[in-house]
Formats: sequence, C-alpha cells, structure tokens
Amino acid sequence: MIDHYSADLLGKLVNRVDSIIIGKRKEIELAVVCMLQGGHILLEDVPGVGKTLLVRTLAACLGGTFGRIQFTSDLMPSDVTGVSVYRAQTGQFEFRPGPIMAHIVLADEINRAAPRTQSALLEAMEERKVTVDGVTHLLPKPFLLLATQNPLDYEGTYRLPEAQLDRFLMRISLGYPQPEQEVEMLGRMQEGTPVEDIRPVLLLEEMAQIQRQVRKVLVDERIKQYLVGIAHASRRHPQLALGISPRGTLAWMGAAQAMAYYKGRSYVIPDDAKAVAAAVLAHRLMLKPEAKLAGLHGEDIVEDLLSQGKVPVFQQQRGASS
Repeated sequence: MIDHYSADLLGKLVNRVDSIIIGKRKEIELAVVCMLQGGHILLEDVPGVGKTLLVRTLAACLGGTFGRIQFTSDLMPSDVTGVSVYRAQTGQFEFRPGPIMAHIVLADEINRAAPRTQSALLEAMEERKVTVDGVTHLLPKPFLLLATQNPLDYEGTYRLPEAQLDRFLMRISLGYPQPEQEVEMLGRMQEGTPVEDIRPVLLLEEMAQIQRQVRKVLVDERIKQYLVGIAHASRRHPQLALGISPRGTLAWMGAAQAMAYYKGRSYVIPDDAKAVAAAVLAHRLMLKPEAKLAGLHGEDIVEDLLSQGKVPVFQQQRGASS
C-alpha cells in the first residue's frame, strides 16, 4: 500500500528542485528515486551545468545537516573522516568529526583526490560508518553522498576504480539546457541564486520512513528473471570486457522499486526497470578497447541489452497502488 501523503511530498520535492534546476525534470526525478532507495549519486558532466547547484538544492529541500568536501590532490583521508585529538585536560583522545559525518554530503570533483583519499569514502558509502584510529563511528541516518566529477578535464585527476563506481547507485548527467530554458534561467537567477530561501519540503525522518516503505514494494518473480536475464546477457556481450555484477542486478531491482513507489505503485512493472536502467547500469560496464574506439558508451550497450531482453507481460492490477 502506497502512502499518498508521502507521494504528494515527493511530487512537491521534485517541483521545488525543478523550479531551481530548469529543464532537467527527468534527471531530478532520477536523483530523488536514487535517494528513496538510500543510494549514492555520481553527477558526471562538464563544468557549469548545475551539478553542485542540484546537490545544494536537494539538501535544502530535505533539511538535516549538510557537509561539503572539495576534493583536491593534497586532500588527506583524515580531512574526510575526521581526526582524534589529544585533550591534555582530560588525558584522553577526542574525536573531531569530518565533513562526512552529515546527513547529506557533497563530494565535489571527487576524481581530483588521490586513490588513498577516495578509498576513505568506501566504508562510509557501503557500511554507513567510518573508522578512525581503530574506533568505529556511525554516520547519521539517513546518509546520502552526492559526488560530482568532470569527465573532460583529465589533468590532475585520478580515474575512479570500478569498486568505487559500483558503490554509486546511479550516475546522472545533466547536459546543457535548451536555449529557451537558459533564457528562463537568466531571468530567475538575475538577482541571485534562490537556494538560500528554500525551506525543507521533506524532513529526513520522513525520508527514512519512505526508504523503509520502498523496500516493501513487490517485485514479481518474472521481473526478477527479466533483470537477471539481461545481467547474464551483458556478461556475454561481445563489446563488453566486464558485464553487470550481481551487486549491479540487486541495485537495479532496488532502483526499480523506488521508481515504482515514486510513480504511486506498490509493485514493479518492466517500465520501472527500463526507466532507471541506464543510470544504474551504464557506469558498471567496462567496454572493450575496440568498442571505445568505435565511439560507444555504456548507455548504448544498456539500450542494446534492453532491446534484446524478453519483457514480461502483466495484466493491469486493479487497486494495487491504493
């Protein structure tokens, strides 16, 4: 059963963000769906298209604590997780939390940090905790990491390893706006960015409750077979060196559940899986060198896999979303 009050809140959340990030409603919906599943988001695009603004707007709409980490080549792991400081007055070490200890964290230009620093995020992203000097510190709940990177600027950057890419539930690109949308943006932003005036639309406690409801969305056995069939096909695809892992299949199912919930349904249909497929799967695929030379991208392979997959047919379920 879907909570219609929560569905209305999600609609208001998307509308509020859409009023700031103009012309990118589909990408905003994907970001919200990713958050419903409790997943992390990688925003990959050229500079100046609104990646950081999107994260700031989402954080403002959700309330809670917000942390920002500007990744640079000299950033140390302790700058992310925090440090233990010796207090002479008490004779004990005191933990001073880093910016990762927040509900919503922006990791800006994540690929500018050295691999050692990037690895400091792995424990936080996967297990929602950090370990400093042998002591484990739990992160706030819910915890959402939104990272940005510029795919075109290779000087002074480090490629994200596959193990870390796999921790991002979705990779989203905003792209340039249409001319008329850019004119509208100029009008709205003429007197400044209105993010500071945004009040929370959805409390983090409400988000945590919705995340629990999302996990209960029904996934029919035929849907699971559909997802696994495409995952197995990717592992045999002639243009792929690395296909979809079982973790990727599980992430895809979770994202489809979140999309179904966002659409107001208590069950997943094939269209839910298709709607999130590119964002969830493309960055998990490793193309062969000849495929890259041919100008192919992960999204092209995902589209090819979906076109070949046998889609299960369902009869309309009456009242299933009520």
